[in-house]
Amino acid sequence: MPIHCPIAFARLTEAEMRNLDYEVMRHAFATHKALGCLCDESVYQAHLSHLLAAAGIQAERETPVTLTFRNFLKPLYLDVVVGQRVIYELKTVASLTDAHVTQLLNYLFLTNAARGKLINFRPASVETRFVNSAMDAAERRRFHIEASEWSGSSEFKELIEELVTDWGTGLDQALYTQAVMHCLGGEEAVTRQLPMQLGGVSLGNQRFHLAKEDAAFRITTFQDGLESKHQLQLRKLLAPSPIKSLHWVNIARHEISFHSIAL
Repeated sequence: MPIHCPIAFARLTEAEMRNLDYEVMRHAFATHKALGCLCDESVYQAHLSHLLAAAGIQAERETPVTLTFRNFLKPLYLDVVVGQRVIYELKTVASLTDAHVTQLLNYLFLTNAARGKLINFRPASVETRFVNSAMDAAERRRFHIEASEWSGSSEFKELIEELVTDWGTGLDQALYTQAVMHCLGGEEAVTRQLPMQLGGVSLGNQRFHLAKEDAAFRITTFQDGLESKHQLQLRKLLAPSPIKSLHWVNIARHEISFHSIAL
């Protein structure tokens, strides 16, 4: 299996989530009141899990989720799973960001769970954010291919298509990139610091991921028509580099688009 999790998550309705979350948050507030706002994340995780268990609410810590693709393996861990239905990710940061939402959304997609919540214990008052997944596992594997602007290798294109078929769309681009780099020989073989020069002025080195010696690649997960703006930026990145072409793959929710950019 490309994605393995020991828990088979049920997809909760909004009402079911609200009822369960009411009980969980009572104990989250109690944890914050008892420990204050300066502890490490693992301390809050242990205390909250203890309170939930004492109240008869099933809570599992550090549940493993393992992604595999060919011989690539990526372990991930869910902070607290309540009732084998809801993922709670605990944070100790100044404030919650979109990156934290993306992380939890990855977990929802990978486990086929519908609902989760971020809890941040660092502020003076507990900060929270609901994160919901409208797409189930089947929908994340319904996508079409747009390759009218592609002139890269068929092997690279097939690698991407196989990966997204296994994992589905909607994940953070870093996960897709890590898997692709591994399949191309690993980070040391793929990543290069290349000299940049513009108008005869040396600008130092820029990091690229190389599919071949003279061809770089980049994977993004843009939605809603942001691709055209990004293509302009990629051309500007390519101009001062020694790279002849840049192969760009955008993995949107229902489309994988392949582009080859050359100056």
